[in-house]
Amino acid sequence: MIRSVVLLSLLTAAACAPKVPDSGRPAAIAAAQREQAARDAERASQTATFAPPAPVQAASLPQPDAGPAPVVATSELAALGIGGGPVGLAQDQAMQQPLDTSGDILRVQGVEASPANAAPIIPNNPGLSDEQSFEAVSNRESIESDAERRARQAAARQIVMPSALPERPSDTGPNIVQYALNAPNKMGQEWYSRSIFAGKGKFERNCAAYNSPDAAQRDFLARGGPEKDPRGLDPDGDGFACGWDPAPFLLAAGGN
Repeated sequence: MIRSVVLLSLLTAAACAPKVPDSGRPAAIAAAQREQAARDAERASQTATFAPPAPVQAASLPQPDAGPAPVVATSELAALGIGGGPVGLAQDQAMQQPLDTSGDILRVQGVEASPANAAPIIPNNPGLSDEQSFEAVSNRESIESDAERRARQAAARQIVMPSALPERPSDTGPNIVQYALNAPNKMGQEWYSRSIFAGKGKFERNCAAYNSPDAAQRDFLARGGPEKDPRGLDPDGDGFACGWDPAPFLLAAGGN
């Protein structure tokens, strides 16, 4: 009895279950196939009916009216060296002679344009050197000739012996490097007394006579500086003439 009730329940549930609708996939595939067949048929009909346009014939083009050809007398042509006559006949014969191409290897032998053909070798070209070709040098040179050539080069070699360095004169004037390293003051710091009559005009005029501040400082020390300043090169009394600055020398020596 229980088994009959369970079986009846299963049959009732299966009958009440919703049916799965048909996806329509076979119909869609058939429609796509029909569309593809229609496109193929249309493409085939277009290919069969297409014909390229006929090329334009040169004879069909309109030709310009050139008019009657000019008539030139034979005597006039002969006078110009054309046609008959001694001069014209010689020119005609010269034009009929084949060109002398014995010196042109490309014209004599001919070269077929093909990637398989190697580039032609043109002999006796003075513009190219064969010093890098072992075969060419070995055919031209020998061990004996190479030894003779090296001997000639050795005989032509000149040995220049170095000469002694020139001696530096002992009296070269004041040493501005040593003065910069031993200066008791810095640039712009007054250290020496100066005359009140040393004007700015004298300072600028005399400093302009030197080609560099180093030359001015060297001459300043040679004339009794820094204690004396006869040319007015150091009006502020710091011991440095014409704006000469000892800082680069101090920096090179590791000072401050």
